[in-house]
Amino acid sequence: MATGSDLRRLALALEGTAEAPHFDRIAFKVARNFVTLSPDRKTANFKFTPDEQALKCAVAANAFAPVPNAWGQQGWTTAILAELTVAELKAALEMAHRHALTGRQTRKR
Repeated sequence: MATGSDLRRLALALEGTAEAPHFDRIAFKVARNFVTLSPDRKTANFKFTPDEQALKCAVAANAFAPVPNAWGQQGWTTAILAELTVAELKAALEMAHRHALTGRQTRKR
């Protein structure tokens, strides 16, 4: 069972990641947000591609669901942390981080 503390520790261990407030949530970002943690630290919103979102939601429907609005159509996906192992959380963070890191490298050109 993963926790908000696990998310924070693992996210900050990823290259170039910074923590910042994001409305009522805590955001973890490189050049852009790749995951946000809810105030109660029980759920997190990850930025996946739509295909990755569809796969996560199909394979682990108990843990992942699209954010229910236009953000969800862009790949933002809510995860219930208690439904994930620490290894699954780490994999999700690495996936979302990779996109944010790639976006940062693209912008520098």
